[in-house]
Amino acid sequence: MIPAAFKTLPDLVLGPLAGRPDADWYRAPAGKWNSAQIVEHLSISLEGSSRGFESRRDKPAMRRRPRTGLELLSGFVILRVRWFPPGRTSPPGARPPEHVDRSYAEAHFREGFERFLRVAPELLPTRSKDLFVKHPVLGDLTLPEWLEFHVVHCGHHAAQIRSRAAG
Repeated sequence: MIPAAFKTLPDLVLGPLAGRPDADWYRAPAGKWNSAQIVEHLSISLEGSSRGFESRRDKPAMRRRPRTGLELLSGFVILRVRWFPPGRTSPPGARPPEHVDRSYAEAHFREGFERFLRVAPELLPTRSKDLFVKHPVLGDLTLPEWLEFHVVHCGHHAAQIRSRAAG
């Protein structure tokens, strides 16, 4: 079953930008991502992890690779405490380009979200403990763990979007 909190992600992330002019999508403090870049960053994460599960759908049962101490600590802090330590940078594969078209970012986010809504019911609950996709910081995660990560990750960045949209 897909968690209710996951189903709210489009409203959480895109809601503060609904009906806003382009300028609000591209406003950011110096050296920080603007809202279009943040939405694209979240899109990259959603798309990559959902495609990972799609590609493994028919694979035999997997075993989680042993996680390092840093992966275990990061998992606890992010998934249990629900906190992203300041000063962390996004893994290179999840960084948005310098300029992102707002329409593209929004469509890409919705596409990644919808992909999860299609693939998760096919894999839950039967494959909830024996199918893994590697997270660049947290190590191998199950589908339920990825869904939880996306809830926490989108919540973290939604606060930044609300701040930028407010001006």
